[in-house]
Amino acid sequence: MTVQELYAKLCDPRFQNPEDGDIFYNFFIYQYPADKEYEMRQQIEEFQTNLKRPSNYVDVLTLNLFDEFCAYLDNQRFLKYPSMLQYLLEQERTQPDKADKVQSTLERHAHSEKFLRYLHERIMQHISIDDEYRRPYVFLHGIGSMFPYLRVNQLLAAYEDYNETDKYRIIVFYPGHREQNSFRLFDTLSDHHTYRATLLINE
Repeated sequence: MTVQELYAKLCDPRFQNPEDGDIFYNFFIYQYPADKEYEMRQQIEEFQTNLKRPSNYVDVLTLNLFDEFCAYLDNQRFLKYPSMLQYLLEQERTQPDKADKVQSTLERHAHSEKFLRYLHERIMQHISIDDEYRRPYVFLHGIGSMFPYLRVNQLLAAYEDYNETDKYRIIVFYPGHREQNSFRLFDTLSDHHTYRATLLINE
């Protein structure tokens, strides 16, 4: 599916209705070459701007997963430290021999219920705004930046307890491609099959 075809689908009134289609699936994956990452980020901004125009009146919540994770950590206290993020950065800088411990801590927090609730609250705050706009989409990118702390299939599987499939669709922008039943992050690293997600391809 080309970028133009994806935009046309996002503008489709039927696709804009989360209740139209399979009520159990609201995760959609759009794959693109890994070397187009920054071009795609610019394209996501254009999607967001264009969809908000009067022809659609759609206000999209765009989440950079890595930025959201950093913001989450920055607001977590740890012992006497007001920011878990700053504590871990300091540990990594002053004690590089403990980098493995820092990484395991990051992985644990990335998979935590608190981080899932943080993402859920971000989404619910957005779709609960009462004004003239509709809010059927959440754009999720920054997938590559979160590797190896959290993989897409792990996130989508874990988020199922919070997911409200009839209220929004999550469009995941994935820098890689599919090979048989596996996704290859950065076109190189096996990411396994993405759990309960529809791959956006030419129809």
